[in-house]
Amino acid sequence: MRTVLVTGPGGAGRTTVAAATALAAARDGARPLLITADPIPGFPGATGPVPVTEGLTAVRIDSGAHFRAELLALQEKLSTVLDLLGGNPLDGEELTELPGSAELALLHTLGRAAHGDWARNGHDLLVVDLPPLREALALLALPAQLRRYLRRLLPPERQAARALRPMLAQLAGVPMPAQWLYEAAERRDAELARLQALIEDRATTLRLVAEPGPAAADALRTARTGLALHGLRTDALIANRVLPGHAPDPFFAALAAQQEKVLGHWRDEGHAPVRLAHLGRDPQGPADLLDLAGRDGALAVPPAGPDGRAADPWWIEESGGPDGDGTLVWCLPLPGAVKKELQLVRRGGELLLSAGPFHRAVPLEPALRRCTVSGAALTDGVLRVRFTPDPALWPRTG
Repeated sequence: MRTVLVTGPGGAGRTTVAAATALAAARDGARPLLITADPIPGFPGATGPVPVTEGLTAVRIDSGAHFRAELLALQEKLSTVLDLLGGNPLDGEELTELPGSAELALLHTLGRAAHGDWARNGHDLLVVDLPPLREALALLALPAQLRRYLRRLLPPERQAARALRPMLAQLAGVPMPAQWLYEAAERRDAELARLQALIEDRATTLRLVAEPGPAAADALRTARTGLALHGLRTDALIANRVLPGHAPDPFFAALAAQQEKVLGHWRDEGHAPVRLAHLGRDPQGPADLLDLAGRDGALAVPPAGPDGRAADPWWIEESGGPDGDGTLVWCLPLPGAVKKELQLVRRGGELLLSAGPFHRAVPLEPALRRCTVSGAALTDGVLRVRFTPDPALWPRTG
């Protein structure tokens, strides 16, 4: 299934563009499912899935309800322990969601849409209204990060057989983790793996929405680094609320000129922005959203390659130095990265990278795990890390 993730700087109209994208796709014969946490004028107010127009179904996320359901389910699971400790159970009415619950609810909904019960409803396009750009990049990196934490805290290969647990507990003198904890971790890891596969799939792209202006230009320039670091692919840059040129009013003429300047910079950077004209008011329903999308295919979703994991954004080169020491160079494109904002740490079989506000733990190829890091440089927007074979791990012959 084709997936389009829509985000952009705060206030750029990403929810409007996501809804217009889904409506235009349905008009052209697709069967899209739209996921959003925000209300859309003219759309049903129910959480869904609910039909909107012919072919289009919408789901509105209720993060508060999801948080309460998850916490009450966990409380039920731990009821025996809580009773022993004299705990007082919480009622659903007194629960208020905590920071981060909205992101987890969105991931849960995305999982249901892609692989759960909703996935069997015949949808061929999934349009997801993500949070603002910075938060969206952190959200899309979350499944891989959580899987890494689970593997560190509860390594699957160190699980003892269930029959040996009582004996091991006696020998160690400490209680062994309950079987349900490992089983719960396995279920969560499987759910996160499906989400990570969806995000990394070749049929998944990111659609950036921005209102042309200096603030948006700065935000997109910074985001380029985060997009490259996480290997996320964009299918379009949508320039929203573009003012008409040659406005008679000097104030609007100045704003339009500023927008054209920013649009020119984006074109020079190779973005080829799609222009959506300012309607002069906020869209009030599906008809306005279809007018915004137009009939020229401006918001059409381009076809993607076959389903499957996209290629990693990095590559390995063999150094051609005169000493012939077999040095390998690990290369990662990081457009927009600033040298002083880069941090790099080797930890076991991973490379921990920080580029400004963005972070990622990158698993190393088997050959690089037998090497030591001997240097790094940022040249022409590409981070190059030099790896030298470690004789203790990769003895040379001859």
